[in-house]
Amino acid sequence: MSKYIVIGAGILGASAAYHLSKEGKDVTVIDRFDKGQATEAGAGIICPWLTNRKNEDWFKLVTEGAAYYPRLIKDLNGLGIKDIGYDQVGAINIFDTDEKLDQKYKIAKERQQQFPEMGKVSKLSSKEAQELFPLLSDEFGAIHISGGARISGKNIRNALLLATEKNGAKLLKDNAKLTANKTGNVSVHVDGKTYPSDKVIITAGVWAEELLNQLGFNLSISSEKAQILHLSMPEQKVKVWPVVMAPFGQYMLSLTPDRILIGTTQDTNDTTSLSTVKGVESILDKALHIAPGIKNATYMETKVGFRPFFKKAIPAIGYLPGYSNILFANGLGASGLTSGPYIGKELACLAVENKTELNLDSFTLEHVVSKR
Repeated sequence: MSKYIVIGAGILGASAAYHLSKEGKDVTVIDRFDKGQATEAGAGIICPWLTNRKNEDWFKLVTEGAAYYPRLIKDLNGLGIKDIGYDQVGAINIFDTDEKLDQKYKIAKERQQQFPEMGKVSKLSSKEAQELFPLLSDEFGAIHISGGARISGKNIRNALLLATEKNGAKLLKDNAKLTANKTGNVSVHVDGKTYPSDKVIITAGVWAEELLNQLGFNLSISSEKAQILHLSMPEQKVKVWPVVMAPFGQYMLSLTPDRILIGTTQDTNDTTSLSTVKGVESILDKALHIAPGIKNATYMETKVGFRPFFKKAIPAIGYLPGYSNILFANGLGASGLTSGPYIGKELACLAVENKTELNLDSFTLEHVVSKR
């Protein structure tokens, strides 16, 4: 049986490993689980259809990712896994002028024809928006997308890894090192032991560069530090509220019966995994303007994760140059929780030499990987 080793167990690597194990492959997953992993800290909104981004390749990834989630959740439920962190509670996109609201509503109705998974699309007055999310200011009208969902990065990652192990895979919580001989054969080493493999899949996020360096490559990758605030409001029934997409790149959502999450910072200079006063202040200033009802909430914690991204702001997916046995995928950025499971599925298809749905010519490694 062919052996596959996946290095990096964020949402992308966990999905690739799950889909390989689902096909009955011999899979080993290796991850150090360092502090600052984007998936571990992340909580996201699955509602890509209202984006202002113009890149068609990226839009394909996130819309396919959103459409794939219900099928994935059904498969995981079929394995007896229930704590997945995915809830289709709907999403509201808020606007401070009627002009902006009307423009986006027109776009939403047009895209609804192409993407029926959006569900019902409605235009809401400020009062109607507050009925769905009572903490909001009365300054904002909104568009409601019934097919929008929320996702816990930690929960979906853990669910995928549990499913992978149920399918017979091994999970090693340790550091992986790579060596290559003159013929191009690559060996994976963990704590002094060598693990044989037919293919290695590197999905190590912002930590991938050190692995590629071991094989003689440079990686042009950057990171974005995201801080996410957790607030407690036990007197509110926040579990049933929709997710909120707000101006300034902000969002709000709930993951537990009493907890509100607010994000996020987008710091490309800070590389520490610690929360900062500046980051918390920035998030709260914007959040209090959008949702003054949070003023009575209790601050619980701030989670920090580093999102990997490339200069072109789209992922890179494919074989490492010169190697037919090393696959690499990275650079999902802020939309990783939306696209990660789908890209992982496609990566597994590529690894077993099945036809992918994606045209991977748009996601080559040429612009991010170079020989040292």
